[in-house]
Amino acid sequence: MTLVVVRTGTWLYDGSVDMPVDIIGLDYDFWYQIGKADDQLEPGEEPEALSPEGFLYYVRFRLAGDPTEPTWVDSPGRSSVDAAMRDAQGKAPSAISWK
Repeated sequence: MTLVVVRTGTWLYDGSVDMPVDIIGLDYDFWYQIGKADDQLEPGEEPEALSPEGFLYYVRFRLAGDPTEPTWVDSPGRSSVDAAMRDAQGKAPSAISWK
């Protein structure tokens, strides 16, 4: 299984403390694998389709910047980096400055 950090950024906590966020690409459906491991998949449930690049893109706040697995994600899987970035901005209490 592959984890690739594709974007990094920061947002301001309480208007003054930089907090990290990143967008990662995984070559599998994270939430499907969690459900499978916990024997909680719905009958006929299938993993989300990967993007043309072979990834699903996820937001991470708690483990932002950590390039290792296992990991934990803070969003659903998205088929594009832009969609994951919109998810991140929707969860952050201030504007995200992307690098």
